[in-house]
Amino acid sequence: MNSMFVAGIMNQNINGFYFINSGLEHAVLDILMILITDLGSFSAWIIACLILFIFGDEKAKKVALLALIALFLANGLVAILKYIVAEPRPFMVLPDVDLLVNESGNSFPSSHSASSFAPATVIGLKYRLKIKNKSFSLLYILIAFAARIAFSRIYIGVHYPFDVIFGAAIGVICAGIVLKYEKQILSNKITQYIGLDRIMGFNVLKYYKK
Repeated sequence: MNSMFVAGIMNQNINGFYFINSGLEHAVLDILMILITDLGSFSAWIIACLILFIFGDEKAKKVALLALIALFLANGLVAILKYIVAEPRPFMVLPDVDLLVNESGNSFPSSHSASSFAPATVIGLKYRLKIKNKSFSLLYILIAFAARIAFSRIYIGVHYPFDVIFGAAIGVICAGIVLKYEKQILSNKITQYIGLDRIMGFNVLKYYKK
């Protein structure tokens, strides 16, 4: 029974992959998904967090720092799981895969998904968007953006649906852990030890105006 259940789950994983990778294939989506998937890379999110840190106010710097920690934590866990599970990417084992970007490395879990959901969750929970006297959590917008990145990983042929689902879960969990220990992470002792207290109050834009 257990083996049949696992086989059924794996079949759903493969069927879901083909539905997105081949069933939704479109020339316009081919271009868009290649562009979107690059925005979810580890380096892209590092750049985004650094921009927030350098040009933001004191709150932004703290949020950027937390987002970076969540990002590195998520990618560390993903690297360990990729090594342990060692699942080949779909295009390496399945026929008729519409491969748009050739990537190396193991498939499970998706590092792009983890890299996107970790900082997106941290930043989204820390900021709200005001529209016509109404306040909305930025979380919904950033999670939707991260979800599109995760979706793109399946569409371009380098991940299964389960890869991106677990990657997203890892990102959210790591963000939750970082936010739970936010006070300890941003404590004066830690910031002083690594020298962050000296630049937390520095704003590049204010300095430039002077």
